[in-house]
Amino acid sequence: MNWDQIENNWAAYKNDIRLNWEKITDAQLEVIAGKRDHLAGKIQVMYGIDQEEAEYQLSEWQENQANTDGRFYQSKSFSRTTRT
Repeated sequence: MNWDQIENNWAAYKNDIRLNWEKITDAQLEVIAGKRDHLAGKIQVMYGIDQEEAEYQLSEWQENQANTDGRFYQSKSFSRTTRT
């Protein structure tokens, strides 16, 4: 899914983001306002991970936002402990 679609429909995605990254508050999501780089930075800070891991998690979440039929589903939490 294109990030512009997420940004333009931010209110619809905030709950799913909170399910994946529970440490991020609603108030923080309001400030982030759909800006991908701000969200990646907040994930990095709140979870004590490096920028590469934050970007990986966010990219995985983004890719799983819509089925091929366009219907949305709840995505799973993304985390990994090692990279290959």
